[in-house]
Amino acid sequence: MNSSTPAIVSQAGARPLSRWALLLICIAYLLPGQLQREPWRHEELSAFGFMSALARGDSAWWLPSLGGLPAPDGALLPYWLGAAAIKLLPWVDAGLAARLPFIALLAGVLALCWYATFHLARTEAAQPVAFAFGGEAHAVDYARALADGALLALMASLGLILIGHESSSALVQLFGVSLWLYALAVTPFRERRAQSLVALALTVLALSGAPFVALLLGSAGLLICHYSRFAEARRLRPSLALGMLLSLGISAWTQGLSWRIGLPEGGSLVRLLAWFVWPSAALAAWTLWRWRGHWRSRHLSVPLGLSAVGLVACVCMGGYDRALLLALPGLAVLASFALPTLQRGVSAMLDWFSLFFFSALSFAIWAYFLALHTPWLPRMLEKVRQQAPAFQPGLDLWALALASLGSLAWLSLVRWRTSRQRAALWRSLVLPAGGVVLAWLLAMTLWRPAIDHAMGHRSLLGQLRSVLPATANCIAAPRQNLSLLATLEAQGGWKVDGRTSLSQSNCDWAVLRLPREAQPDLPSAWRPAHLLTRAAERGSRYWVLRRSVEQSAP
Repeated sequence: MNSSTPAIVSQAGARPLSRWALLLICIAYLLPGQLQREPWRHEELSAFGFMSALARGDSAWWLPSLGGLPAPDGALLPYWLGAAAIKLLPWVDAGLAARLPFIALLAGVLALCWYATFHLARTEAAQPVAFAFGGEAHAVDYARALADGALLALMASLGLILIGHESSSALVQLFGVSLWLYALAVTPFRERRAQSLVALALTVLALSGAPFVALLLGSAGLLICHYSRFAEARRLRPSLALGMLLSLGISAWTQGLSWRIGLPEGGSLVRLLAWFVWPSAALAAWTLWRWRGHWRSRHLSVPLGLSAVGLVACVCMGGYDRALLLALPGLAVLASFALPTLQRGVSAMLDWFSLFFFSALSFAIWAYFLALHTPWLPRMLEKVRQQAPAFQPGLDLWALALASLGSLAWLSLVRWRTSRQRAALWRSLVLPAGGVVLAWLLAMTLWRPAIDHAMGHRSLLGQLRSVLPATANCIAAPRQNLSLLATLEAQGGWKVDGRTSLSQSNCDWAVLRLPREAQPDLPSAWRPAHLLTRAAERGSRYWVLRRSVEQSAP
């Protein structure tokens, strides 16, 4: 045991969280909203478009394209995973099939974070103080309790809740950095496993559109291993170098190094950090202060290196939140080492904030649900109608039952936390993690139809199908965003040309998304046919254009 450690933990404090309780909270975090919803706009819908094109055979597997446009981020692995799932599960809805590998990846992220913390907490420098007459926490029990805390801290991270449930390249990148974290953590205990996994982790990052992150993590790993007192860690350097070489080769092949670099505005970055990494960042800062004499120890240097790389990537990409996502596993591990040193007042403040914030949020979700289905709250119903006038709610009894069970579980959790059972290390993160899980569960059960209406393109697709013939030779959509191309091609079934200008296109129909006040500048052969709007996009309109009959393409 290390006598200079700030951690003072008894065996009662090292009590692990019930495995059944931990499994249930992970399931409640992973599955809600994943089995029924449609792909959401922007990143997820764009990714689904590339996956569908690969699965249909309309695009080369080595150069994914959508509407004739190549993938903009150089990512291959995310599209391969989704397309393979669509092809292997033809009897399953394509949107659900494409999400299944990403559900498994998110589960893998949670598991890797747990095991990384478990192995880091077993090192000698991380152990608590040995008591004069015994009774201190046993090493394995202490490591399990901290690993439970890290897992709860990761699920409590507000930035993970939405992006982590999307089937996009960001989740594959998150899995890659979690694999790197686990590989470095397990090195003193499982050297051969670490040798293979660390090179795989950097390769996954390069194949998912993050070669710069792979190179930064490889450099951080080389620095950590070079100064490590473990011979196994020093022997990890060739595998790190191999992973970096593979990343360079992949990035040259996919042209992934052509990223745009830009510094963010100070205010926007502060706002992003204030909510995106809550509460892990605050606890991680406390860890670095209380363990300030141990920064070179593995249980701090490894997660700190990952957190620093994620923050640097976020700043260099102009405050991009999906780059900051990569810092969350490292911050969660650092947050877990704050638990043995956390003062009672700080723990109580975190509990009370989580209790009031998530209880109020859950109450608001229930209130708007009741406003849609009962005559009790007419003012709330009026606000909903103003935001989504075309939305028609439906009552799902299974969703209502799950939401009710989740709310009862939250009340039971609050009752347990306010009881006298306060010895466990992970107790301070139970309410933050439970509150996030409850909010996500309620949103994906009570609000899922409304969220699909706002974030999906199903309503737009219905309008397009009513005005565009299914037998159209192709749909021109020059200079349009990828999510619109995916709506037309992957969901609508039309052949789309997103590369050719209207004046040179052979298509007889076109769809343009323009700002509300803008008018399309049309060549002489084209004329407006229909004007469509979506209530969720008040600042834009969709112009459906048709080529003049006398100038139709052969």
